[in-house]
Amino acid sequence: MAMTDGDGTVHVNGFASNASARAGLALGAALASTLLCAPATTAAPEEGGTVRGAAAPAPAPAPAPAPAPAPAPGERSCPVVYFDLGETLVHTADDGSTAYLPGAASYLRTLRERHIRVGLITNVPPSWGTTDAERAARLRTEVDATWRGPTAFAWADFGDRIRTPRTEAERKPSPVLWQRAKEDSGGCRVVYEAETAQEVSVASSVGFVSYQVGLPHRPAFLPAGLVELLGRRPG
Repeated sequence: MAMTDGDGTVHVNGFASNASARAGLALGAALASTLLCAPATTAAPEEGGTVRGAAAPAPAPAPAPAPAPAPAPGERSCPVVYFDLGETLVHTADDGSTAYLPGAASYLRTLRERHIRVGLITNVPPSWGTTDAERAARLRTEVDATWRGPTAFAWADFGDRIRTPRTEAERKPSPVLWQRAKEDSGGCRVVYEAETAQEVSVASSVGFVSYQVGLPHRPAFLPAGLVELLGRRPG
């Protein structure tokens, strides 16, 4: 069921977008159909994923698969799906080990196979570097040092689309990181997936199609087919 606020924002099962009322209603109907038809995600680990609160398995990770080929020169690759990292894609167990959350590895693989670009919007200490690239490299080092999943985290999928705060004032929930990501999207529609309602709300307020993961009775992540549909709509 879709409902619209006075500002044209469409809400369907917790989903929100800032599209126009007419486009939002059509998108909302498509999402409602997708969510109602999609099977519920179970709590069983998938591809080495770990259930929240459980210790991650110990075997060393295998190399992550290579990302899909880049679009041909001049080809517009849309949309771009950004994620929070902790408790959205990965979980840190009580012993400090890190692994994919259930379903995250297969979801990233599905997006890769459909040539959908992905990125991260995540808080790290600004002291980790003077550029996004430097801070992303430190983030990778920190995560890889504690990784215990059988499949390595798919860093290559994210390329240079890892947005991190340059100052403490830019840390989420400040809208700055989302604004930077949107400016770098090349006019593509941008999607944001995270586990917290506050981040989802802020992302929506700056023009992202946002989806709160981890809620019961709905897909663990925004269905890939719907992501593709979003890519065919104006940003």
